[in-house]
Parts: sequence; structure tokens; C-alpha cells
Amino acid sequence: MGAHRKGAPRTAPADGGSPAPGRDRYFDTLRALALVRVVAYHAFGWPWAGLLFPSMGVMFGLAGTLMARSLQRPAATVVRSRLRRLLPPFWCWGLFVVGAMLARGWMPGWQIVYWVVPLGDPPGSAWGEQAWEILWYLRTYLWFVLLSPLLLRLFRRAPVPVLLLSLAPIVVFQFLRQPPDDRFGTGLLDLATYLFCWVLGFAHRDGVLGRLRPVPVVVLSLAALVCGAWYAFAHRGEYGTYDLDDIPLAQAFWSAGFVTPLMYVKARLGSGLPGPVRPRRLDRLVSVFNARAVTIYLWHELALVLAVPLIDRLWDVPAFEAYLPLESQWFLLVVGWVLIALFVLLFGWVEDVAARKRPRLLP
Repeated sequence: MGAHRKGAPRTAPADGGSPAPGRDRYFDTLRALALVRVVAYHAFGWPWAGLLFPSMGVMFGLAGTLMARSLQRPAATVVRSRLRRLLPPFWCWGLFVVGAMLARGWMPGWQIVYWVVPLGDPPGSAWGEQAWEILWYLRTYLWFVLLSPLLLRLFRRAPVPVLLLSLAPIVVFQFLRQPPDDRFGTGLLDLATYLFCWVLGFAHRDGVLGRLRPVPVVVLSLAALVCGAWYAFAHRGEYGTYDLDDIPLAQAFWSAGFVTPLMYVKARLGSGLPGPVRPRRLDRLVSVFNARAVTIYLWHELALVLAVPLIDRLWDVPAFEAYLPLESQWFLLVVGWVLIALFVLLFGWVEDVAARKRPRLLP
């Protein structure tokens, strides 16, 4: 697992001012925050970003909840729906990335099939790595979707034991048997890292989490946080950093301890974001982020990459050189967000088509 691991997909309300039926503004806001943190991390490379807000743990927890709700319908229908919503935006983005790599002399082998359905890490050139390395999330998400009918059935047989034991695979991989160093092994490691968060989503949806007493939830969450932080800092010499994205065991335990209280508060108290206290413009922004989450995630790295030569050109304009903070990473982030917004306008409608909705520039 490298320092590239962030992001998450999901669709959004049809109306910007209020959530569509079945939407939860608390979860939508968490998803939007996760996307913002992802982009900021890739712009600045802050090693402490995962400790501040473990975006992927949050996103897999939310996705697990939504998947459990969807599985009230036949499993095959749900899986097809998830694939239909995710793959067209991925193909649209992939045409540009694969096309650019081919134009620079890259030639794939049979592994090109992973650019059709990313059940394994799609191949790519070193030149385009910053763009395609984020696809680990899509691969992990798709495998969780495929495994969810079985996982949910297993969870409902013994909810609390299965939830607690979902941390066991990452412990086994860390201390007993490392997975193979290939596509299969990398996939297993990512699944093990975020398995607890996904199953925690089941626990929230089924009401199991809300029935637990606060004291053991708080104690176990704190214990997981301490374990994750201790392992990250104690092994920073081995990994070269305390960045959780480089340390799967620390990521798994820190995410478990961080996401559990977020989900527990919602399950126990029904905590949300009441309409009257939400700023209207911010509420609208949350809607857009959720409606275009896949587009933002896929295109954000390209936006940050393209921001660099664009800023380089600004140095040629004396007024810009004198009055704009062209050397600042914050300025890079601002330009990156402008390009992300442009990509959302150009390609975000693909998410509408994938969801069988009327295409729109903005939801």
C-alpha cells in the first residue's frame, strides 16, 4: 500500500437544496469531507492527514452501510447496479489515461482487461503512474461489492463476533503470513485493511451498532486508536514514515477506532445535520460532491498534475509573477480545484448516464 490510497464513490440527491429520499446528510457530509481531504493530501503529501481524518476508512464504512441497505433487493440486481454506476465513469476517464500512455510508447499485455473491469490493478506506464495508482480503491470497492452477499449473510449469523474478528486477517498478514507480492496479494491486503470498516457499515445498517452500550464502544475504539497510532510511530523507522497509507496494520486499527464513533453516534442518536442549521451554499456543495464523487476521485490527480505546467506558464506573465503566490502549494491546490471543477462540468454527466438519469452539467 503506497501513499496514494484515498477517495470514494457515490451518487447524490437530485435537488441541491435538500437530500433526495433515502439520502442521509450526515453521511453525505462525511463523504464530501473525505474527498476534500484526499485532494489536499495529494497536493501537500501530509503524513499526518490519515491520522486527522482517515478518508478511506470512512468511505468504506459508508459504502458498507449503503450496500447492506441495497441488499434488501436480490443480490445479483444490486451487484449489476453497482457495476453499472461505477464502470462508465471509469471507462471515460480510462480512455484519456490509457490513450496518453499509448501515445508515449506504452504497450500493455493481456492485463489490459483490468482497464475494462478493475478486479485487479490495471497496468500502466511509470510516466502515468500518478494518475492510475489511485485505482486500488475501485478494485477494492468492487471486490467488497462482489463479496457482500456472502459477508452480510455471515455477519447476520453472529454480528458482534464477526465484526470483532474482521480485524483478524490484517493481523495474520502482518505477523503470521504475508500475502504474495502480486496483484492477488495486494488485493487481499487492501481487503483485509478495510474489512472492519465495511462490516461496521453492516452493523450500522442492521441496528447492531446502535444496540451496543456506549462504554465498551468507547473503550474498544480508544484501544484501536492507541494500537494504530503506536504501531505507526513505533515502526516509522521500518516504513520510513508514520503515514498510515504505508502501514496497513496501523491503517486498519486507526480507521476502526476512528470510524466506529462516527457510525455509533449516528446509529445511537440519529445525529444528522438539520436543514435550518446548514448554510444553503455549503449544502449545495455537499450535494454536488456526492453526485460527482466518482468523477472528482478519478480526475483529481490529473488535475493536480496539469496544474503544475499551467502554473509554470503563469511565471511568464510579469503581473502574475509579481502578485500571485505561484510558488505556494496552496496556490497549486486552488488551481487543482479549478481544474477539478472543469472536469466535473466536462465529464460529470457520465455519472448521470450510468445511474440512468437525465444528464446534467451539475446536479
